[in-house]
Amino acid sequence: MKKSELPTTLGPLERAVLESLWQYRNAVSVRELHQQFGERLAYTTLMTTLDRLYKKGILRRVKAGRAFLYTPRVSASEYQRGLAQQVLDQLIGRESNGVEPLLACIVDVVSDRDREWLDELDRLVQEKRRTLAAKEV
Repeated sequence: MKKSELPTTLGPLERAVLESLWQYRNAVSVRELHQQFGERLAYTTLMTTLDRLYKKGILRRVKAGRAFLYTPRVSASEYQRGLAQQVLDQLIGRESNGVEPLLACIVDVVSDRDREWLDELDRLVQEKRRTLAAKEV
């Protein structure tokens, strides 16, 4: 799934269902997934939510007898990365003063959270520079 194909927002229930699906290794039926939610969620509500996620392109489904089996089209990390890329693309596209304010904000947020994150950001930047330099040769 390309980042441009990701829905920009999911409701809280859609997000909870997707997070539950990421915990399974194999395709799962509505009945199996409903056991995880128990009485907190009506079976038909779960079925409708899975159908909506499928129609949004986030899930795959295959027919197995009378039931559908669902699997996510992307991993949790791929989904989060795609959403982050969409947000950054929108912010950079709107910024008339260049990307410096956005980059400064990212550095500030990262450094406020944890100094190790700032080191990791620096490592990723250096790695990307090496990759780009190798392509230019």
